[in-house]
Amino acid sequence: MLGLNQDFPLLLSTVLEHGAANYGATEIISHGHAETIRTDYASVASRARRLGSLLKGEMVGSLAWNTHRHLELFYAVTGIGSVLHTANPRLPPAQIAYTIDFAGCRTLFIDLDTLALAESLRPQLPSVEDFVIMAPRSAMPATTLPGVVCYEDLIDAGDPDFVWPIFEERTAALLCFTSGTTGAPKGALYSHRGTVLNAMSTGGGNGWGLCADDAILAVPGFFHCNGWAVPFFGPMFGAKLVLPGRSADTAFLHRLIVEEGITVGPGVPTIWLGLLEHCRSHGLRLGRLNRIFSGGTAPPAAMMEAYLRDYGVRTIHGWGMTETTSGSTMSFARDDLAVMRTQGKPLYGNQIRIVHESGAPVARDGKSPGLLQVRGHWVAGAYFRRPEVEFQTEDGWMETGDIAAIDPDNTLHLLDRAKDMVKSGGEWISSQALEDAALRHPGVLEAAVLAIPHPKWQERPFLVVVPRPGGGLTEDDLRAHLSGIVPKWWLPDSVCFVDDLPHGPTGKLAKNVLREWLKEGRLSP
Repeated sequence: MLGLNQDFPLLLSTVLEHGAANYGATEIISHGHAETIRTDYASVASRARRLGSLLKGEMVGSLAWNTHRHLELFYAVTGIGSVLHTANPRLPPAQIAYTIDFAGCRTLFIDLDTLALAESLRPQLPSVEDFVIMAPRSAMPATTLPGVVCYEDLIDAGDPDFVWPIFEERTAALLCFTSGTTGAPKGALYSHRGTVLNAMSTGGGNGWGLCADDAILAVPGFFHCNGWAVPFFGPMFGAKLVLPGRSADTAFLHRLIVEEGITVGPGVPTIWLGLLEHCRSHGLRLGRLNRIFSGGTAPPAAMMEAYLRDYGVRTIHGWGMTETTSGSTMSFARDDLAVMRTQGKPLYGNQIRIVHESGAPVARDGKSPGLLQVRGHWVAGAYFRRPEVEFQTEDGWMETGDIAAIDPDNTLHLLDRAKDMVKSGGEWISSQALEDAALRHPGVLEAAVLAIPHPKWQERPFLVVVPRPGGGLTEDDLRAHLSGIVPKWWLPDSVCFVDDLPHGPTGKLAKNVLREWLKEGRLSP
């Protein structure tokens, strides 16, 4: 017997229309190339419908930053049942071209800040027939690209009475690729159903805790896990959206936080460390900001403590991957730093477990490490057009490549990526935990731990540190500091001081690059 509820599919077009109907006048502030636009959900919905009425093709590409036009494109493409591939302009050019060509995009939307990049990539994009420049007619540039169309011309020509079609909610909607640190980037193809459920769960009370009183600063690129669901959070919860475009300059972000009344900001720890330094050095406050969402890698404990103590800003720490759409677990806590430092509990719609290499379950005692696996309503079951890549167990769990421990109450403690753990004398040393301990020293600006071979212990930790300018930090200082925090056998065999550390396209520490530096002799253990 079936229930008698109405059967209405979970489509992304319903999210935008909900925002337009209920929060139509709520502001969206967009900073693009020499352009600041103040608009609202009613206008974005109207323009998205106009654009959607003209679009064709199964796969549409974008190579753009966070602006109101990119937001409109999200809904225009997915609303007609097509797929939007948000190419990542921060990837190496060869990888960008690979993802666009692999996806088979015939139309590519670009903005003025990616025009030069698109022109350089043109010879490597045989599938692309049309380029749409997301700019007003008055700002249209001269370009070598063929088949160029002005975005605003499409909006003007669109049907103002267009109605979104209704179709199966499992229809593909969005395509994001992994950063390709090991081999070619791999695509995660998200459905309408999974994307809507992900936004509903992650934006709710035990996640971001969003409501119509919030103002969100959209720092993560829309090309990275759908901007961590921010394009859907805004209209779904009625929150004000501030889109910074390409700029991630700390002073600019601080100005937006204060002037636009930002209450919540997502971003990788690098962003929040920079903002913290900026506020400290200039004696600045943070306006209405009351919580930050930190993902991508574990935020330093010292950073979380400083934000809470000095600015009343709590950190929501979460874990997720491209393959989990965005968030999978979150540590919702008001003022408990110990809880904030964990990756939290699974949001409704996700489950987690840890297993031995043999596949046998590992005890959830908060201490025993195991291989982390996940399953849920918005977790990838396969990679886009890559059937040969298997990452799902026979009983339907996705293998994440992470090492973790799980408490009896299901709280996740992410210990490390499996490839980043240091195995010393048969025991594991978490590079993340050792890095976090080093960052508690006031003279350390950034830290990374690598595993180096050892004739007796198999591997030992090698600590690479960026010291604060003028601090006079020494290796002895660091050892004395660490000896009071971590077990003696965790202490690094050697320490190297550098001017800066490499970061990947999403802001994460690029340990693959550090390993290459080690091989090339640029780092000396």
